Amino acid sequence: MVLTTTNSIEGFRILEYQGIVTGISYGSSYSYNGTKMSFKDMFSTKKYYEAYSLGLASLKEEAFQKLKKNAKALNANAIVGIKIDIETVSNSAVLVVSVTGTAVYVATDK
Repeated sequence: MVLTTTNSIEGFRILEYQGIVTGISYGSSYSYNGTKMSFKDMFSTKKYYEAYSLGLASLKEEAFQKLKKNAKALNANAIVGIKIDIETVSNSAVLVVSVTGTAVYVATDK
């Protein structure tokens, strides 16, 4: 499946617009693959940012997988115009990642 932030795909022609699709993921920014950050590590800036980065990457990947699954359900083979939104839930360590795009059916120009 072709994924792009642009509204067209070079070398492909959009034949059908299937609809808008979204993938949403949420979870703690301090955990990655089920491993939580220790209380001691929370005071290490390097480990804090490392855990935050890995946690965010995991949430983004999960959101993209859900996006692709929703597009396949509409018989799409590409998603254009992808936008990513990352929000924090106030007063907590929870992040919400939302990925939205337009599911399309494309064919090569050749």
